[in-house]
Amino acid sequence: MTNEMERRAAELEVRATKNRQLEGYAAVFNERAKIADFEELILPGAFGATLRDQPNADILALVDHDPRSLLGRRRNRSLDLSEDTRGLHFRIALPKTTLADDILALAEAGSLGGASFGFKALKEQWTGTLRTLKAIDLREVSIVRSFPAYEGTVVHARSRVPDSPLARRLRLLELESGQ
Repeated sequence: MTNEMERRAAELEVRATKNRQLEGYAAVFNERAKIADFEELILPGAFGATLRDQPNADILALVDHDPRSLLGRRRNRSLDLSEDTRGLHFRIALPKTTLADDILALAEAGSLGGASFGFKALKEQWTGTLRTLKAIDLREVSIVRSFPAYEGTVVHARSRVPDSPLARRLRLLELESGQ
Protein backbone atom coordinates (compact mmCIF):
# COMPACT_ATOMS: atom_id res chain seq x y z
CA MET A 1 0.00 0.00 0.00
CA THR A 2 1.36 3.39 -0.99
CA ASN A 3 0.45 6.78 0.36
CA GLU A 4 0.55 8.37 -3.09
CA MET A 5 -2.50 8.93 -5.25
CA GLU A 6 -2.82 6.45 -8.09
CA ARG A 7 -4.80 6.76 -11.31
CA ARG A 8 -6.54 4.16 -13.43
CA ALA A 9 -8.22 4.62 -16.80
CA ALA A 10 -10.89 2.52 -18.45
CA GLU A 11 -12.38 2.21 -21.89
CA LEU A 12 -15.68 3.95 -22.24
CA GLU A 13 -18.63 3.84 -24.55
CA VAL A 14 -20.51 7.06 -25.22
CA ARG A 15 -24.06 7.49 -26.45
CA ALA A 16 -24.89 11.04 -27.45
CA THR A 17 -28.27 12.48 -26.48
CA LYS A 18 -29.67 15.97 -26.03
CA ASN A 19 -28.65 17.21 -22.60
CA ARG A 20 -25.64 18.10 -20.54
CA GLN A 21 -25.06 14.96 -18.46
CA LEU A 22 -22.46 12.26 -18.81
CA GLU A 23 -23.19 8.96 -17.12
CA GLY A 24 -21.37 5.68 -16.92
CA TYR A 25 -18.83 3.59 -15.03
CA ALA A 26 -15.40 4.81 -13.96
CA ALA A 27 -14.44 1.32 -12.71
CA VAL A 28 -15.80 -2.19 -13.04
CA PHE A 29 -15.50 -4.93 -10.47
CA ASN A 30 -13.79 -8.30 -10.88
CA GLU A 31 -12.07 -7.37 -14.14
CA ARG A 32 -8.30 -7.74 -14.36
CA ALA A 33 -6.30 -4.87 -15.78
CA LYS A 34 -2.61 -4.91 -16.71
CA ILE A 35 -0.84 -2.09 -14.85
CA ALA A 36 2.91 -1.86 -15.57
CA ASP A 37 4.35 -5.20 -14.41
CA PHE A 38 1.32 -6.44 -12.46
CA GLU A 39 -2.41 -7.09 -12.82
CA GLU A 40 -5.06 -5.38 -10.73
CA LEU A 41 -8.58 -6.38 -9.70
CA ILE A 42 -11.16 -4.26 -7.87
CA LEU A 43 -13.54 -6.10 -5.53
CA PRO A 44 -17.21 -5.17 -5.16
CA GLY A 45 -17.63 -2.74 -2.29
CA ALA A 46 -14.10 -1.32 -2.60
CA PHE A 47 -15.36 2.24 -3.02
CA GLY A 48 -17.59 2.01 0.05
CA ALA A 49 -14.79 3.43 2.22
CA THR A 50 -15.40 6.75 0.49
CA LEU A 51 -19.03 6.62 -0.58
CA ARG A 52 -20.54 5.32 2.68
CA ASP A 53 -17.96 6.19 5.30
CA GLN A 54 -17.13 9.68 4.00
CA PRO A 55 -20.44 11.05 2.69
CA ASN A 56 -19.09 14.62 2.72
CA ALA A 57 -15.86 13.83 0.85
CA ASP A 58 -15.49 16.35 -1.97
CA ILE A 59 -14.67 14.12 -4.91
CA LEU A 60 -13.99 15.90 -8.20
CA ALA A 61 -14.96 15.16 -11.81
CA LEU A 62 -12.05 16.22 -14.02
CA VAL A 63 -10.74 15.96 -17.54
CA ASP A 64 -7.49 13.97 -17.85
CA HIS A 65 -6.88 14.16 -14.05
CA ASP A 66 -6.17 17.90 -14.37
CA PRO A 67 -7.51 19.86 -11.36
CA ARG A 68 -7.69 22.96 -13.59
CA SER A 69 -10.18 21.09 -15.83
CA LEU A 70 -13.13 20.75 -13.49
CA LEU A 71 -16.42 19.30 -14.77
CA GLY A 72 -18.20 18.78 -11.46
CA ARG A 73 -17.87 17.87 -7.81
CA ARG A 74 -19.68 15.86 -5.20
CA ARG A 75 -19.92 18.79 -2.76
CA ASN A 76 -22.32 20.77 -4.98
CA ARG A 77 -24.06 17.59 -6.23
CA SER A 78 -23.00 18.07 -9.86
CA LEU A 79 -21.22 14.71 -9.49
CA ASP A 80 -23.24 11.72 -8.33
CA LEU A 81 -21.39 8.50 -7.43
CA SER A 82 -22.65 5.08 -6.44
CA GLU A 83 -21.62 1.45 -6.40
CA ASP A 84 -23.76 -1.24 -7.93
CA THR A 85 -23.09 -4.85 -8.87
CA ARG A 86 -21.15 -3.79 -11.96
CA GLY A 87 -18.84 -1.12 -10.56
CA LEU A 88 -18.44 2.56 -9.72
CA HIS A 89 -21.25 4.44 -11.45
CA PHE A 90 -21.05 8.19 -12.01
CA ARG A 91 -23.27 10.93 -13.36
CA ILE A 92 -21.91 14.41 -14.12
CA ALA A 93 -24.24 17.37 -14.67
CA LEU A 94 -22.01 19.38 -16.99
CA PRO A 95 -21.67 23.14 -16.43
CA LYS A 96 -22.07 25.66 -19.24
CA THR A 97 -18.34 26.12 -19.90
CA THR A 98 -16.15 25.84 -22.97
CA LEU A 99 -14.43 22.79 -21.48
CA ALA A 100 -17.71 20.98 -20.82
CA ASP A 101 -18.97 21.94 -24.30
CA ASP A 102 -15.81 20.42 -25.81
CA ILE A 103 -16.14 17.20 -23.78
CA LEU A 104 -19.80 16.89 -24.71
CA ALA A 105 -18.94 17.37 -28.40
CA LEU A 106 -16.25 14.67 -28.14
CA ALA A 107 -18.74 12.37 -26.39
CA GLU A 108 -21.33 12.93 -29.10
CA ALA A 109 -18.71 12.20 -31.78
CA GLY A 110 -17.57 9.02 -30.01
CA SER A 111 -14.03 10.41 -29.72
CA LEU A 112 -13.33 10.05 -26.00
CA GLY A 113 -10.75 7.51 -24.91
CA GLY A 114 -11.96 6.43 -21.49
CA ALA A 115 -12.99 7.10 -17.94
CA SER A 116 -10.59 7.08 -15.05
CA PHE A 117 -10.33 7.49 -11.30
CA GLY A 118 -7.72 8.77 -8.85
CA PHE A 119 -7.41 6.97 -5.52
CA LYS A 120 -5.34 5.81 -2.60
CA ALA A 121 -5.42 2.12 -1.72
CA LEU A 122 -6.66 1.58 1.84
CA LYS A 123 -6.76 -2.21 1.82
CA GLU A 124 -5.09 -4.43 -0.77
CA GLN A 125 -3.86 -7.97 -1.15
CA TRP A 126 -1.00 -9.20 -3.29
CA THR A 127 -0.91 -12.73 -4.69
CA GLY A 128 2.16 -12.99 -6.89
CA THR A 129 1.71 -10.25 -9.50
CA LEU A 130 -2.02 -9.82 -8.85
CA ARG A 131 -3.03 -6.84 -6.73
CA THR A 132 -6.58 -7.04 -5.37
CA LEU A 133 -8.05 -3.73 -4.21
CA LYS A 134 -10.45 -4.28 -1.30
CA ALA A 135 -10.88 -0.70 -0.01
CA ILE A 136 -10.23 2.51 -1.94
CA ASP A 137 -10.11 6.16 -0.89
CA LEU A 138 -11.61 7.73 -4.03
CA ARG A 139 -10.32 11.23 -4.82
CA GLU A 140 -11.55 11.96 -8.34
CA VAL A 141 -13.07 10.56 -11.51
CA SER A 142 -11.92 11.78 -14.91
CA ILE A 143 -13.04 11.75 -18.48
CA VAL A 144 -9.90 10.96 -20.46
CA ARG A 145 -9.03 11.61 -24.06
CA SER A 146 -6.33 8.93 -24.26
CA PHE A 147 -5.99 5.18 -23.73
CA PRO A 148 -7.63 3.09 -20.98
CA ALA A 149 -6.18 0.68 -18.45
CA TYR A 150 -9.51 -0.98 -17.61
CA GLU A 151 -11.97 -2.17 -20.22
CA GLY A 152 -15.70 -2.51 -19.73
CA THR A 153 -16.69 0.89 -18.39
CA VAL A 154 -19.28 3.01 -20.13
CA VAL A 155 -20.27 6.66 -20.30
CA HIS A 156 -23.49 7.99 -21.76
CA ALA A 157 -24.53 11.54 -22.51
CA ARG A 158 -27.97 11.71 -20.85
CA SER A 159 -31.17 13.18 -22.14
CA ARG A 160 -33.66 15.12 -20.02
CA VAL A 161 -36.45 13.86 -22.22
CA PRO A 162 -37.77 10.66 -20.60
CA ASP A 163 -36.96 7.55 -22.61
CA SER A 164 -39.63 5.17 -23.69
CA PRO A 165 -39.78 1.89 -21.73
CA LEU A 166 -38.20 0.13 -24.73
CA ALA A 167 -35.31 2.63 -24.93
CA ARG A 168 -34.67 2.28 -21.17
CA ARG A 169 -34.64 -1.52 -21.45
CA LEU A 170 -32.25 -1.41 -24.42
CA ARG A 171 -29.88 0.93 -22.52
CA LEU A 172 -30.02 -1.38 -19.49
CA LEU A 173 -29.22 -4.40 -21.65
CA GLU A 174 -26.28 -2.53 -23.20
CA LEU A 175 -24.92 -1.64 -19.74
CA GLU A 176 -25.33 -5.23 -18.55
CA SER A 177 -23.63 -6.71 -21.63
CA GLY A 178 -20.78 -4.20 -21.64
CA GLN A 179 -21.42 -3.16 -25.25
